Amino acid sequence: MFGTWGKSAGLCCFSAFAAVTTAQASVATSEFRFDCDTLAFQNATVLKYKDGVPFLRARSASDDPANKYTRRCFVMTRTAMQFRKFARFDPSGASLDDKALAARIRLVTGRQAWAAPLPENERIVFPGYVNLRQMSNARARVFQANIGSGFVTYFRPGNGRMFFEHSRDYQERTHASLDVALSHGDLFVGYLSTYPKLSINHAVLIYARSKGVPGDELEHYLAYDPNHAEAPRELTWSPRKRAFAYQKDIDFIGGFVRVYQSYSKPLQ
Repeated sequence: MFGTWGKSAGLCCFSAFAAVTTAQASVATSEFRFDCDTLAFQNATVLKYKDGVPFLRARSASDDPANKYTRRCFVMTRTAMQFRKFARFDPSGASLDDKALAARIRLVTGRQAWAAPLPENERIVFPGYVNLRQMSNARARVFQANIGSGFVTYFRPGNGRMFFEHSRDYQERTHASLDVALSHGDLFVGYLSTYPKLSINHAVLIYARSKGVPGDELEHYLAYDPNHAEAPRELTWSPRKRAFAYQKDIDFIGGFVRVYQSYSKPLQ
């Protein structure tokens, strides 16, 4: 899995949260925005890739980050989901010192990612910033030290599905779960794998549908990819092939991937 790389986030809209009472919990939701609700720093791959084949090499290009902050794709997607559900921002307040900020970050990331969102008045407050993007840009090192280890994500029970869940029926069910999650205003963490090939072993946060071109049979989705802090990436679903595909980049040859939902329930 996959470096510290800062990118100016700038100021964007204030995060708006509306409390909605349900039979089980009060849920606060608003449109997920890449420029507000993602982490401003970037993850990097341990291995580098050429034509989909992983190998060891040093950084060779400006868009190929050095291997300093690695293996955090699961950690970063989970963190974005947890801040979406359990945190709110108060730009009028004074920002916290590093110790206090670290403690509040851990309060958020220590909560179960699959739990229902908290109502606004019960959320963990982060003063001095308008949103996660701005705060993680200004305080990247505090975040990186407190959102969790990437190494332990190799041992997640849900990862085992890549060894035995290869059927198109399973992917069709995953696609249905993705559509249900988005229709409810939820987020969907997808574990991307091509096992037994090793061309990708990665997690992304899928947060919205994207419009396709007229006549395109594919269904398009926007994803927050921790390896790319600069812009959303695209995942597609082909009803005809009953298969997902992921956008090509410096880390991935592009094309077919299997998707496994993560963090929607325990042990996933």
